[in-house]
Amino acid sequence: MKQKFLLLLLLVCLYGTTQGQTDTTAVMRMLLHAEGVQSVEPLHSEPYAEKYVVRLTQNVNGDTADKGTFSQRLIVGVKGLDRPTVMVTEGYFAHYALRPDYEEELSRLFDANVIVCEYRYFGESKPLALLPKGRAPEAATWDDYWQYMTVANSLRDLHHVRQSLGSVFTGKWLSTGISKGGQTTMFYRATYPDDVDVSVSYVAPLNRAVEDGRHETFLARTVGTKAERKAVRRAQQEMLRRKARLLPRFEQYAADHHYRYNAPAADIYDYCVLEFPFALWQWGTPVSTIPSVKADDDTWFDYFVETAGPDYFQCPSDFTPFHVQAMHELGYYGYSTRGLHHMSVTDTRGYLPRLMLPRQLQQIPFDDTLYRHTVNYLKENDPRHIFIYGEIDPWTASGVADWLDCSSKQNMRVYVQPRGSHRTRIGTMPEQQRTEIMSRLTKWLTNE
Repeated sequence: MKQKFLLLLLLVCLYGTTQGQTDTTAVMRMLLHAEGVQSVEPLHSEPYAEKYVVRLTQNVNGDTADKGTFSQRLIVGVKGLDRPTVMVTEGYFAHYALRPDYEEELSRLFDANVIVCEYRYFGESKPLALLPKGRAPEAATWDDYWQYMTVANSLRDLHHVRQSLGSVFTGKWLSTGISKGGQTTMFYRATYPDDVDVSVSYVAPLNRAVEDGRHETFLARTVGTKAERKAVRRAQQEMLRRKARLLPRFEQYAADHHYRYNAPAADIYDYCVLEFPFALWQWGTPVSTIPSVKADDDTWFDYFVETAGPDYFQCPSDFTPFHVQAMHELGYYGYSTRGLHHMSVTDTRGYLPRLMLPRQLQQIPFDDTLYRHTVNYLKENDPRHIFIYGEIDPWTASGVADWLDCSSKQNMRVYVQPRGSHRTRIGTMPEQQRTEIMSRLTKWLTNE
């Protein structure tokens, strides 16, 4: 309480007594007095009238503080306390939202406030007090640290954000996220269906196993045109044909960037070749950019590491918390080696724990309860929820577009952008789809 009083006193001195400055102090005071808020730090913003870093106390596990607490970082942009509020259910870090020019798409489209919720165990939202003294997260065991990195706990975090800041922002609430964040929006709506009025999930997979199985078929038979798929396969074959010459450069590149791996560099090279089609299609890299087979080794190497770089298979990495969740609840994708030769890797099964998790975490069992619960919820209910996918994005293969029938639903809708990648947004949609999405969202937000 003393710290909050001193901060409020300082703010009064900083902002003075003009009408606009008094309003700013009032908003900060409201945020500071919201339940569980530890601190509020002003930020400069171009699109938002006011912007803050808010730190909120969250339980490490469940609804009680028996296992301790940690501080979750929220970035809050204010356009008006009675305006709609967009809760970004981030799946990873939130530091990008610190940029002065940051503005989330729905917030821009509907002149709405934004609350970007950093995901637990990422960035500045880590429960580091759980760690044994002197031990880094990547050296911690499941029992020490990682067992509380669950989707259920992440959703309780969001529910607390909604309860706490709902006292400040009184308009309609929307939840939204991209990729893993879009998954989180999906899980949040299925678990706390009444927390928000509207949900928008961008490019959100819903995987059913650690190696889901649908992505390999999508890349081999569905994505793009037959000619494009052949070109991508030929590129993989060319990378492997040049392996003896490119591997020394690959090893030096990894050493220069201080990458650490759980396997020999020759194997990591092969896995980058296997990752190449997924990465190329995910980010919408034109097939036409693939070098000619007559191009020199420099050209091929630069293209290879730019498209499917060796940083992806680092262990540990900043994304180790995600890999823990992929192994335990979220699932992931597998690789196909069909038609590829000159590989030191002959069996890719179990690559995720073997390559991307520390040894002490490689035996985490997968639990499909989350998958089954979410599928059942979406089939049996009709929330105001929009799903947006890109046609060539491999994550669409494990999304909801192929099986979620919305023909008898009044609210829920799924939109797929033709030739859209993982960068698909409302603003990239064809005009007819974009108009329909905007009309539906506007109706929901205005109670029409």
